[in-house]
Amino acid sequence: MINSTVSQGKILIVDDNSEIRDIIKVLLTSENFEVFEADSPKSALEILSSKIDLIILDVMMPDMSGFDLCRTIRKTSNVPILFLTAKTSNSDLIMGYSSGGDDYLAKPFSYSELVARVKGLLRRYTIYKGKVESNEFIEYNGLRLNCTQNKVWKKEVPIDLTDTEYNILKYLMFNRGQIFSVQNIYEEIWNEKYIQSSSNTIMVFIRKLREKIEDDPKHPVYILTIWGKGYKFV
Repeated sequence: MINSTVSQGKILIVDDNSEIRDIIKVLLTSENFEVFEADSPKSALEILSSKIDLIILDVMMPDMSGFDLCRTIRKTSNVPILFLTAKTSNSDLIMGYSSGGDDYLAKPFSYSELVARVKGLLRRYTIYKGKVESNEFIEYNGLRLNCTQNKVWKKEVPIDLTDTEYNILKYLMFNRGQIFSVQNIYEEIWNEKYIQSSSNTIMVFIRKLREKIEDDPKHPVYILTIWGKGYKFV
């Protein structure tokens, strides 16, 4: 433990650059986070457990890219993943979100940016889930969502969602029939100001959700696109 102060959470840093790991560790321990380090994807998988609350993952690593490691992690864990990257083109960001990432931080980054991203992700997966719901479950046409845990079933078959996918689905299902713009969804789920490039982020997550919950993602029956306005859960 870093000191006698109660830890704000356990964070795993995965980066082959020791200087970057040291910088992040100093910044996060000063905020009372407990930090673990991995210098390779292999060591990251050895450290990873249910006790890790968030992963900071470098995109460019030897042997296995951060995107590939993220896909591997997603087979067994929904832990929030923050990508650390110098590549911020739309195609790179879409690839990151498609592989199961929840957010990204561009290099070089500042202390305030790092802390804001980390706290924002952790807040999203704790406070957001803790909102008062009128029922423990939301159900519609064979789709069943647990309002307090990341658990979703379709016709009694479990569906594995990342926390971001779960939170978007929960938001839409809880407000069934209401149309939400990409700005509405982004600011609610990410809890930060919307910028135009964020529309690609929402598009990717909606596509991933449809691939998991729809019989035919190209002809959705749960999450509908309302052209020129946004999305709604039927």
